[in-house]
Formats: sequence, C-alpha cells, structure tokens
Amino acid sequence: MNDTQDGAATAAPSTAPRPPELLDLPGGFVLRRRTTADADPVNQAIVRNIDHLRPWMAWAASSPTPAHTAEMTRVGWQLWEAGTDFMYVLERAGRPDSVLGMFGLHRRIGPGALEIGYWVDREHTGRSLATNGAAALTRAALALSDIERVEIHCDQANAASAAVPRKLGYRLDRIDRQPIDTPAATGKKLIWITEQAGC
Repeated sequence: MNDTQDGAATAAPSTAPRPPELLDLPGGFVLRRRTTADADPVNQAIVRNIDHLRPWMAWAASSPTPAHTAEMTRVGWQLWEAGTDFMYVLERAGRPDSVLGMFGLHRRIGPGALEIGYWVDREHTGRSLATNGAAALTRAALALSDIERVEIHCDQANAASAAVPRKLGYRLDRIDRQPIDTPAATGKKLIWITEQAGC
C-alpha cells in the first residue's frame, strides 16, 4: 500500500485529459470513480482497516470521522473536476456498497507524470487486487495525451507495496530520503517508474 488520500496537488487546467471513470479488473472487480455518495462506505472501510493502514499512511494516524471522510470525498470530487487527482474505489462489480480499497492517480510529481497510490482491505490482500488495479491505472494514465511517465512510491520496508510495481515491470529509479511520519517507515522512499515507449 502507498499513500492515496486527498491532499494538495499540482495545479492543472480544467481541460486536462482525464482517465475513464470505470475500469474493469479481473475476477469481477472494478475501479470506479469515487463520488460523494461513497462517503459512508469509504469511511467504514477506512475505520475497519485503520490498524492495517496506520503503519504506512500518515493520514491514518487516527480513525476519520464520517464528517471528515465526507469532506475529503467532496474535495476528491472537485480535484477530479479540476483534472489534478483521480480517486477511485475498489469494489465488486455491481456492488457500490462493497468498498474494498482505494486507488488514485495524482498530478503531484510534476508535468507529464502521474503517481499511483493504492490500498486494499486487509481481508482481500493476496488476491492480486493491488497489482490488477495498478496495472489498469498504469494503462489509463499512459493513454492520456499529456502523460509520459507513471510512478509508484513506497517505503523501502513496505515489501507488499513494492511487489506491485516490480510485478508490473516498473524500474526502480532511485531511493529518496524523506521524513519518517509513520510507525513502520524507514525514511527511504522507493521511486518506481514506467514510461511511454520511446521516452
């Protein structure tokens, strides 16, 4: 898992290309654009997984209130409309109440690039959902006319998260130092990159 929660993003014009709002995944799962109607099931999923998320996610230091999640969901909707961040829920196809994780594409790493963030419900890990979701987002991101590079960032100690870009053929570009802001972090951030052919 790596960081996928709403926050500051690099400004982009409202006409910036956007990925599809629905992405089919193998096994009857989908990534669907997160809407304001998802606030309650998203809050329940986060609260249910807070101990699973806290070691790696700074925003998971404490369980969010329903009001906080509703506000973050509203902000996420606005960021999609602005073309800066694209937040998805992972769910079973046709089951909008079955939030099993969250994924995002974030324009926070500079022009021509998107960063993928993700986390999956602890009861559904080990089923390739993170890998399949990140693969779908990688394809969607690289299909955008203004994107040449996609990155996945995770702490060096987060072996499960690092396995995802490795399986997808990303290359480890570098290891950056960063402040330690979560209980399990080492302060060494792995920067995984994949690029458009010819870049």
